[in-house]
Amino acid sequence: MADNTLDSLFSRLGRFPDVEAPNLQAWDATDRLLLDSATDLLGSGAVRPGRLAIVGDRYGALTLGALALASRTGSAVAGGGAGPVRVHQDLITGEQALRHNAAALGVDGGFEQHPLGAGLLAGATMVLLQLPKSLAELEEIADAVARHAGPDVVLLAGGRVKHMSLGMNAVLERYFGEVQPQLARQKSRILLARGPKPATGAPPFPGAEVNTGLGLTVCARGAVFAGTGLDIGTRFLLEFLPDMPQARRVVDLGCGTGILAAMYARANPGARVTATDQSAAAVESARATADANGLADRVTALQDDAMASLPDASADLILLNPPFHVGAAVHAGAGIKLIEAAGRVLAPGGELWTVFNSHLHYQPALQRLVGPTREAGRNPKFTVTASVRKSAEV
Repeated sequence: MADNTLDSLFSRLGRFPDVEAPNLQAWDATDRLLLDSATDLLGSGAVRPGRLAIVGDRYGALTLGALALASRTGSAVAGGGAGPVRVHQDLITGEQALRHNAAALGVDGGFEQHPLGAGLLAGATMVLLQLPKSLAELEEIADAVARHAGPDVVLLAGGRVKHMSLGMNAVLERYFGEVQPQLARQKSRILLARGPKPATGAPPFPGAEVNTGLGLTVCARGAVFAGTGLDIGTRFLLEFLPDMPQARRVVDLGCGTGILAAMYARANPGARVTATDQSAAAVESARATADANGLADRVTALQDDAMASLPDASADLILLNPPFHVGAAVHAGAGIKLIEAAGRVLAPGGELWTVFNSHLHYQPALQRLVGPTREAGRNPKFTVTASVRKSAEV
């Protein structure tokens, strides 16, 4: 009965507003394994029923699956009378997808969305986690669970076997007394962690490090790409900073830790830069980077999905280092979405400076969606282009 419940639910889930494609779906075998394992543990009495927290629910499969099992099968996965399911999703697209899927399924309430911290985890007796890609993000999550959840909490951390490593076990062992790998199923596996160790000292994140080459203090939470380091694409784009126009209204699109925003603002005191990203961790990091370098009055951090909240023709310059992965899949759709958004937000005559892996061949999309595009530079791996927003046709 549980299988039929989840089959029916998963078949109706969408990824909107994230990229949709035939090879991209809104759930995976790990979602099902986590829900089945939670049901089995509760049914056997190995875990005390109580408050459920979920971390990393990409599009709502875990949250809505837990609620569906609770309402249709009598499962205690959703916590019964212990209150709503509490959920943390780093990406704003994930938050929106959960709400959109809930509305499409007629689910009104039953869950709350929270930042990673005490509000999410206080009193939780079970935490379901889709394992993140980076060990740093896993460490921040593990510390938060051990620090804030109940002393009898059980953490079920699941992932695709091909993306898992022994390093994940080691991270969890730093924060929990017992870590047990479970049997794999359909190429997914769960790490069961229990016995949280007492928190000592400050949380490990956010971190800060001075980049001596840039003369910049870079701040980062665990979920941010490259951490406090400087990724090689951004490094290459920064070589062209002197060639960029001195603009007043600037956007660092997909800002990460906000290095581009901070460096441009420091070089152009008259600019007002919006550092925006779909990741809450990135936005918090970019805000902290601006603060640490005395640029808080010139850099504003904004969590948004592809500048959806910014008006048309409201920017004179956009800086972009687009991703080429959607989750674990290589897919150019995320980059195309950001390029299209740049075409909308740029004022006529405004410029988009983009750095990208050369094999992605973004030039035709830049030409079509923004305007005349020239190659500003190329190295063995990356291409930098400058696109000028064409005026609206009369």
